[in-house]
Amino acid sequence: MATHRHSAGRTDPGKVRRRNEDAFLDCPERGLWAVADGMGGHQGGDLASRLIVDSLWALPAEGEFSQRLGRLRRCLHGINRRLSRAFTITAQRHDPTIGSTVVALLLEEHRLACVWAGDSRCYLWRGHRLYQLSRDHSLLEHLIAEQQMSLQDAALHPLAHALTRAVGAQAQLSLDVLELQTRPGDVLLLCSDGLYQSLSREALSQSLGLSSPQAALERLFTCALRGPARDNLTAVVIRL
Repeated sequence: MATHRHSAGRTDPGKVRRRNEDAFLDCPERGLWAVADGMGGHQGGDLASRLIVDSLWALPAEGEFSQRLGRLRRCLHGINRRLSRAFTITAQRHDPTIGSTVVALLLEEHRLACVWAGDSRCYLWRGHRLYQLSRDHSLLEHLIAEQQMSLQDAALHPLAHALTRAVGAQAQLSLDVLELQTRPGDVLLLCSDGLYQSLSREALSQSLGLSSPQAALERLFTCALRGPARDNLTAVVIRL
């Protein structure tokens, strides 16, 4: 089935930040993809995102789908324990948090699982329509969902984009998992917030409608880099 998967990934530091704390995994032969957006600056945000990507890449590819999904989730929980211990050890330092968002896809035949923590996103382009599969783990989303605030009012909160979940941010990690059946022609996008915040839904949809993942990536990054690009930009595009 791997011959029917075509994917491409790219990351860019953007126009402002010298350090790229994003990382991605593009492994179509295993049906595994991921984007991780590190936090922690010089204390190791790039190390956290790279640890996630390298650990997922090292997972065994054999076994049933449910077994592989279980290993993926246990892997992320193990990384969370490792990073949260580092947080405890360095707790006396200013802004000691070392962690990362993650959004990962696992595919076997027509069965797909999306696993995430944080505000890196997964989109599905199907039937000329764009769907956001993941929901951000941010204070903004919490205010909208739990406090029933409007998007406009919630966006005015000074900490609106603060994360409520991330790998390494707390002693216990809570992951969201969404499973669905794929269809021929589906296009999936994994991306960090630096990318989707730079683009409209129309720009995302138009890019994902192009003929190949590489063409979609080129359009996405060309459009994003026309703007301020204040954050790191990372995306993986998968066409089924």
